[in-house]
Formats: sequence, structure tokens, C-alpha cells
Amino acid sequence: MLASKVLKGFNWGLFFFALALSFLGLVFIASATAGHSAVYLTKQLIWLGMGIISMLFVVWIGYRSFLNLALIFYGISILLLVLVMLTGVSAKGAQRWLDLGFIALQPSEFCKLATILVLARFLGARKPSKGQFWTFIASSAIVLFPLGFILKQPDLGTALIFVPIFFCMLFVWGAKLRYLIGTIVMGLASMPVFWLLLKEYQKRRLLVFINPNIDPLGSGYNAIQSKVAVGSGMIFGKGWFQGTQNRLQFIPEHHTDFIFSVIGEEWGFIGATALILIFLLFFWRATSIGNQTTDMSARLLVTGIVCMMVFQIFINIGMTIGIMPIAGLPLPFISYGGSALISAFISVGLMISVYRTRSIF
Repeated sequence: MLASKVLKGFNWGLFFFALALSFLGLVFIASATAGHSAVYLTKQLIWLGMGIISMLFVVWIGYRSFLNLALIFYGISILLLVLVMLTGVSAKGAQRWLDLGFIALQPSEFCKLATILVLARFLGARKPSKGQFWTFIASSAIVLFPLGFILKQPDLGTALIFVPIFFCMLFVWGAKLRYLIGTIVMGLASMPVFWLLLKEYQKRRLLVFINPNIDPLGSGYNAIQSKVAVGSGMIFGKGWFQGTQNRLQFIPEHHTDFIFSVIGEEWGFIGATALILIFLLFFWRATSIGNQTTDMSARLLVTGIVCMMVFQIFINIGMTIGIMPIAGLPLPFISYGGSALISAFISVGLMISVYRTRSIF
């Protein structure tokens, strides 16, 4: 009875693409962690199972219930960010995780979703024709509050994802262009102040993005080695488990942030293009869900999720091929990590729930 309720009107296409990406992630992680694959794959499979269960739970409960509880989720996510600052686990100069024993929880992954839920509920309850200025100010506050905590960790990459989420959701809602353009101009004007607030390693990352050769053995090392790995894969790649840059440990974090360099080296241009094509099919299905609903909150929810994932993929792949600065962002469904994978499947569950309850034009 419960199964029939959950699976009625289920969007199998969206789920299939998410599952296909996740299984490809297992294939890539196996190669990236050669010699220790069993440990990493076991953990990733457990998290995948938790993610699918979470997705089904979300579909069963329904997106409207999550929108109604959005402020509570938002408050909990902020509380978790505060706990990270007080008792979080530090690694490589960043304090981003809470050690729960079986998983190192990264609250910022779930905070992105909570912020999208709050914005979707807040904007969906208001008409663009009335009080846009104060709606814009309130929306800015909703985004800036968690963004500030995440910058403090510091996690510049995750914090930056909140920016396109904010602009995409407001644009779809119907915000006046002068507000959006004005905010962009103000942001650009404040760049000198923003630069002063960055940590030294973050400044170095931005400088080596412009010219990696200014510090080839230091801050520019990751970028250079990643581009070497992707380029060496050429058209068809070196073959599974045959990537020399990966196997010889030239690239750090090659099972998480830099996993696309493993894909490019071992599977080549053809493999990397195939992966991107599956992502595009996933987003085609997701975008169609948003386009088919007349519920503005639901449309904004789907918009925020799609925008979050698209920009995260663009930044992650971009940094491995040298068109974006180095940022600690995982590749959705592909990179090793529990918080990111579970959060991604919760996102899928929310979109499938919108699909099940949609009102067709």
C-alpha cells in the first residue's frame, strides 16, 4: 500500500539518470581509490542506499510538507553551521564537518537545500507586482545569513553557489531587472573589500587561476596536474585503472573534488562527453518538471535545485580543466562523500514530488 502510494506518478526517468550517474560514480571512485577500493565503495554504497531511502521518504511526504517546514529546516541548518564553528572537524585549514561516527556530516550541503526551500516558500507566497524592493531585501538576508557562516569555515566554493541560486530564483519569480543588475554592480564594486576578507590560500588560488605557473609546485600544482591528467586522456582515454596521474598520486583529492580529472584521463574525451550528456538529460527531465507546474513555489523549488547542481557541476569540471579557480566542490552523484550524495537524492525526491502533484497548463 505504501509502495503504491510512493510510486504512483513516479518520475522514473529522473530517477534513472540520477541512479546511472551514481553507479558511474562508483566506477570512477573504484579507480581513484585503487588499493583501498573496498572501503570506499562500501561506504559509498551505504550512502547511496541512505540517499535512495531519503528520496523515497521525501516523495512519500511531499514537497508541500517540506515547504511548510522550510523555516524549521533552515533554522536547524543554521544551528548545525554554528556547531561546526564550535565543535567541527578541521581538515586542510577548513572546519566544515561534524563527526557523527559513521559519517562526517557537512551541514553546508543541506543548508543549500534548506535555503532553497525557504526562498521558494517566501517568494511563492508573494506577487512580483507588489513590494518588490522589500521582498528583494528579505530574500537577500535569507541567503546572506548562511553564506556568511559558510565563508567563515572557510568554504568559498560552497558559499559562491548561493549567489546563482539567489539570482535564478528571483529571475524566475519575476524580479525587476534593475534590482538584479544593481546587485551585480554593487557586488563587483565591493570586490576590493571581498579580496581583503579572503584567506591567504584563497587569494593564491585565485592568482594561480590567472597564471598557474607563478607557483607551479605550490598553489598552482593541483591545477597543472589536473590539466595534464585530462589532456593525457585524449580521445579514448588510457583505460580503467590505467591513469598514471591518478595511480601515482600526482593529483590530490582525486576521489572527491578532482574526480573529473580521473574520468578525463582514463575515459578520455568520449567518456567525459558521455558523462556530461547524462547530466544534460537529467537536467532536461528536471527542467521539464518545473515548466509543467502552475505552483510558483514548486517552480521556484525546482529552479533552485537545478541552478544549484548546474553551477556546482560547471565549477567542479571547470576547475579540473583550468577555466575556473580551484574550489572545494564535489561533482554531484559522482564524487565520494555521504553528505553530498544524500543531499543530491533528497533534491531528486523533492523534484519527483513536484512532478507527482503537478498541475498541467
